[in-house]
Amino acid sequence: MLQEKDHVLPTHTPDAVAARLEHLILDGVFRPGDLLPSERRMCERLGVSRTSLREGLRILRSKGIIVTRHGRGSEVAPLVTGQDDGPLLHLFRDHPRTLYDLLEVRSLLEAESASLAAERATRADRVLIQRRYEEMVEHVESGRIDVERLAHLDHAFHLAICQASHNPVLVHTLQSLTDLLLSSVFASVKNLYHREEPRQMINRQHTRLYRAVMEGKPQAARRAAHDHLAGIEAQLREIEAEDQRLERSAMRLIESDARVKSS
Repeated sequence: MLQEKDHVLPTHTPDAVAARLEHLILDGVFRPGDLLPSERRMCERLGVSRTSLREGLRILRSKGIIVTRHGRGSEVAPLVTGQDDGPLLHLFRDHPRTLYDLLEVRSLLEAESASLAAERATRADRVLIQRRYEEMVEHVESGRIDVERLAHLDHAFHLAICQASHNPVLVHTLQSLTDLLLSSVFASVKNLYHREEPRQMINRQHTRLYRAVMEGKPQAARRAAHDHLAGIEAQLREIEAEDQRLERSAMRLIESDARVKSS
């Protein structure tokens, strides 16, 4: 939302209006799919005429940054096209082994974004992080855990921290991987949350990450994010190894029974 008049444009030209709106989109104030406020409201907040605003919006439409739909208004266009149906992403989704590659990428990006968030988060950022954290904790403590719902809450918590990094490239990189990130979070929740020890580990790590960011401790936040994702990977690998051991044991039993019957 546009909430302050401090950011009045140095000029009222359409190019300046377009540039200001581009900054707001890059900063994640307006995200892909978000409807822009009414013309009257944007004119008031930006301190520009309706004519300049309309021309500025026309510039953004010509660049493909916003789209205008009759009867609905203008909304931010997808900034990364083809993310849902690209062949590479299909390969990622269809081959479980890439889950570990994704966790590795998440560790690199989210550890840095947590560190930056601890350093740069504004009061408004901290309010949003606190809301996302409390929503996640409330669902966990309800005792009626819905795996898909928890995965979305978990992802929203991590995304709020990333947005508080105030690094537009980092934010949009993670947002462009939303489907893949959700799949990794879903896999973690589905496979780990019904087990007491991993569940407690994840809850502790979320709290540790939350506190480090909220208390403005960059190094502690980086370590907490890294340890969180490394811990999830270790637990998933242990489950995978356990499943393989059970499969081998079952095969040996079948082969043993077959030999007994044939002797």
